Amino acid sequence: MANKIKYNLKNVHAAKLTLSDSGEYTYDTPKAIPGAVSISLDAEGESNPFYADGIVYFRSTSNNGYSGDLEIALIPEWFRTDILREELDKNGVLVENSNIAETNKFALLFEFDGDAKSIRHVMYNCSASRPKIEGKTNEEKKEVQTETLTIKATPLSDGKVKAKTGNTTDATVYADWYKS
Repeated sequence: MANKIKYNLKNVHAAKLTLSDSGEYTYDTPKAIPGAVSISLDAEGESNPFYADGIVYFRSTSNNGYSGDLEIALIPEWFRTDILREELDKNGVLVENSNIAETNKFALLFEFDGDAKSIRHVMYNCSASRPKIEGKTNEEKKEVQTETLTIKATPLSDGKVKAKTGNTTDATVYADWYKS
């Protein structure tokens, strides 16, 4: 049976990406990012028409990946240290150092519920910018405040950007999705 709808973002994970000197990509074991609220990733690229004979004769397109936001309850400490490269001092305080300019790359894995089965996604080559600091005072009632990671998913050197399970995806892929 095929999905007709999707709903409920869940099961968000990240796996640190390492590029070896020989140009081979490896991923650490995926770690959970609990408290996912929403994800919004816009496709990036261009479509350039070539006109001839008074019509669009040819169109070249480029896939530059995706960019957007992942809203979560709180950014986990492991993500802050492993990916954003904040450092824990001897007192367990997270310290951001301006001498560490570049964050680590990672794969982002997440899924949506479907009416027939879950729809799983992986973005292979992501980076996250430092999150902004924001908050506000309580008024008449407590309002939950979230944190947002701005994410850019770009193509790997082989061109791969993302993968997604579909209606014909083998059941064993579902079982092994977060293990590889």
